[in-house]
Amino acid sequence: MTSPPRKTPPPDGSIQSGNLAGRSLGMSILLIAGPIFLEQLLAATVGLVDKMLTGALPVSSTAALDGVGVGSYVGWFIGIAVSSVGIGSLAIISRAVGAGKIVEAERALGQAITFALLWGLVIAGLLWIGAPWLAKVSGLSPEATVACVDYIHAVCVGVPFGSVTFVGIMSLHGAGEAVRPFFIMLAVNVVNVLVSWRLSGSTLDAFGMTFASSGTLGVVGIGLGTAVARFVGAVLILGLMFYGVKDLKLRRSFIAIERQMLLRIVRVGVPAFLDGIGMWAGNIVVLGIVGRIAAREALEAGLGEAAVGLIGAHIIGVQWEAFSFLPGMAIGTAAATLAGQYLGAGNPRMATRSVWVCAIIAAVFMGSAGIAMIFGGEFLTRQISQDPLHLEVAPKLLEIAGFVQVGFAFAMVLREAMRGAGDTRWAMFITWFGTYAVRVPLAHVVGYQMGHGLVGVWLVLCGEIVFRSILYLGRFLHGGWRRMTV
Repeated sequence: MTSPPRKTPPPDGSIQSGNLAGRSLGMSILLIAGPIFLEQLLAATVGLVDKMLTGALPVSSTAALDGVGVGSYVGWFIGIAVSSVGIGSLAIISRAVGAGKIVEAERALGQAITFALLWGLVIAGLLWIGAPWLAKVSGLSPEATVACVDYIHAVCVGVPFGSVTFVGIMSLHGAGEAVRPFFIMLAVNVVNVLVSWRLSGSTLDAFGMTFASSGTLGVVGIGLGTAVARFVGAVLILGLMFYGVKDLKLRRSFIAIERQMLLRIVRVGVPAFLDGIGMWAGNIVVLGIVGRIAAREALEAGLGEAAVGLIGAHIIGVQWEAFSFLPGMAIGTAAATLAGQYLGAGNPRMATRSVWVCAIIAAVFMGSAGIAMIFGGEFLTRQISQDPLHLEVAPKLLEIAGFVQVGFAFAMVLREAMRGAGDTRWAMFITWFGTYAVRVPLAHVVGYQMGHGLVGVWLVLCGEIVFRSILYLGRFLHGGWRRMTV
């Protein structure tokens, strides 16, 4: 196959190919961010349902919720590891599509899918081995440790399939295609919920009805539901890519490892991976700090295991906060795609403008979510747990997080735009500095040493988000991201 003749970019530097060619900026943002927002909303809902299924298990639901809550950090790790490949492919594909280089985009797609499968196998092996360590670092009780390890091992079965699914979807986003991946993820999430419920043995009360399951696998069943759904997702996304979308198709001739293109993906992806893993590891340390706070409070009160739910309160806050930043993630992906495509079309002015518009839109949506978190914390907490400790602590955490949602929106969009343009190194430096110079040490000092507990930890976490958003803004205004080559 030969590349079509390269078109001379028009004077206005418009996007040359793909689903966004010829569309207005507003319509382009809507076509990308709308389906991605719905897709991520479904994914977050599934995460919430997993917590609800865990809380509805017939025995030891509090310990199980702590264990699955910590195990959910594995899902975050998987997303980080997989998205590093996806960021590399998105950056290259978006530049190529913007410039009208169709064959280059399809070469990048083939290499990304091959690498995704191999990388997924490596991730699954590491997580299987590291599950007991994660439980230990988090300070879980013995019963919660068993639940955590069992859940992680079950999830690991589906990691290679999930890697192919998510990298494929991110690659399609680079070409401006988000609608059909949304319908694939809709099917994936429905399978996830149904299989997890069927295997777990949980009984849920919703809409005035009781949904009882005859399964007996507990948290293992919840993890296997995720694994089965990811297999379904891999089959569907491969089918879509082989069928093709506008100006992008997965071709067998580009699947065999091609050193030059693979290295281009790795050069962009490695800093993105280090960026994400630095943030993830920092939050694991924070989780350990929360575990120490819980253990000390239990010891001081002479309550034994009664304070074990403090980690659960932290996880509930994280779960609802995940909903609040869904608009930022969706619009951030739109900013990454548009920045890459306009830079590929030789139009840095429009690349900059598209990112600013995306940041403002995200701030409006996330600011609105912040208001709901400030005033509806107790209601939100009750949707997951009726535990008295959770109801006492989690609403305070949500109130704190609500006040920083606008800053969080700018941090997310600017970070994703920089990564989509290939400026992954600076994004990595900012993340590491914010995490290890501010977040981790201050969380330990304020939350544990000064005795302000979990609320003090969350004050630090949210303050660091505002600090990091200022650093991202500084790099964005500097403009170095516009001169990156991928």
